[in-house]
Amino acid sequence: MRERIAVALVLTGLLACAAGCRKEVDRAGFISAIDESYAGRHVCVWPEPMKLPVESDPSKDERTRAYNALTDAGLLIREAEVKEHFVPGTVPMNKYNLSDRGHAAWTADASRPDYGNFCFGHFNVTAIDKATANDPSNPTQYTVIYSYEVEGIPGWARTPESMGAFPQIAEDTSIQTGTATLVKGANGGWAVVAGQAAR
Repeated sequence: MRERIAVALVLTGLLACAAGCRKEVDRAGFISAIDESYAGRHVCVWPEPMKLPVESDPSKDERTRAYNALTDAGLLIREAEVKEHFVPGTVPMNKYNLSDRGHAAWTADASRPDYGNFCFGHFNVTAIDKATANDPSNPTQYTVIYSYEVEGIPGWARTPESMGAFPQIAEDTSIQTGTATLVKGANGGWAVVAGQAAR
């Protein structure tokens, strides 16, 4: 009888230790790995590089609102000009080009002259919301849900005009949630699984 009680106590102790003595994974390593996967990525006003200078018909071109917002922010210069067409009459056009301030904020496309974008900020993980080992018996790979934000947002990107003309800026500059798979390396550090975009 005493042996059964002793075995029951040992088993109870082992179960309690298994539940409570589990080593918690260091989430700071997850944050560093995800932040590193974001290195060099920025928020940009256009999904693809644009060519400047550009002409826009204010009565028809939907992009005029975006160009005007960037002009109000001091990044573009707007010039009004009149274009003659083969049909009678003239068409008023706006021509937009980089201002001095715009040159400083412009990220040129190295592969195409005159193409570029207005990009800013860097992504920063604010919290690890949940980390689940893909194989609890061998916790070297985790699925991680995290919160992140963009730091280094310039004032011109926060104006109501910019937010209205580029709705993705408002989305990209708010706290968001992402998911990444992280794997433990030979050196003990964590890395986002190759080929997977963290976000």
